[in-house]
Amino acid sequence: MFLKRLHVFFVIEIETRRVHIPGVTASPAGAWTAQQARNLLMDLGERAGRFKFLIRDRDSKFTPMFDEVFAGNGMRIIKTPVRSPQANSFAERYAGTLRRECPDHLLIHGERHLRQILAQYAQHYNDHRPHQARDQRPPLHVPGRPIRCGRPDQAQTSRSGPDQRVPESSLTITEKTSSEPVRGVLARHRPPS
Repeated sequence: MFLKRLHVFFVIEIETRRVHIPGVTASPAGAWTAQQARNLLMDLGERAGRFKFLIRDRDSKFTPMFDEVFAGNGMRIIKTPVRSPQANSFAERYAGTLRRECPDHLLIHGERHLRQILAQYAQHYNDHRPHQARDQRPPLHVPGRPIRCGRPDQAQTSRSGPDQRVPESSLTITEKTSSEPVRGVLARHRPPS
């Protein structure tokens, strides 16, 4: 049962970078992708009418039945050119980010386990992960509302005990006088040469 390839179907909203992961399967087929499209539209509810087009690649899993689900909702289907991952750069970037930040660091024990991990990662990605194109705000950030850290079920507790910060009066400020340029944060962690 080890080393089994699992396929993840995801959709990303370009404007907000919000990601949806409707399904995971070991054997994707045209009927499966069409069903995942229907499930996605049901989950989106009234929001589904706001989307004008769907950009997708030319994979054989995206059958005419899949296209009809979105076309029936008033969306225009745009197929990317053959062998042109840059044409669907948002999806390619998300797939790379997902691989680097999630399954590359974990041992996945099966389809059910992967679904749980992806659901948690999608929540993190949508609620907390900053995006450069959105001025370091997460996709579901509401302007004027602070971004909460941690899980919603965890209560914020105040620290108990003495204050261990260094008092400002004991700090001395020195200037760097050498001609060597100041390095970034990572330079502090390099071993001396």
